[in-house]
Amino acid sequence: MEDEVMNITAAVCSVSDEGEQPTTIKAVIDGVTMFVPMDPRNRHYKEILRQTKAGRLTIAEAEVPGE
Repeated sequence: MEDEVMNITAAVCSVSDEGEQPTTIKAVIDGVTMFVPMDPRNRHYKEILRQTKAGRLTIAEAEVPGE
């Protein structure tokens, strides 16, 4: 089975209104905006990390509400 190639055009850490540590990444994957949980078992998260390591994607810092 060939690995699925995902077109990820944006990735930003996302924090809650309480300003806690990020637990999701807001990403545009194949033209769809989604909130990807930072869970090593999640296939979208794995692909975000793979593309980041390969230098094809940068995860932007979270914007903390109220700052």
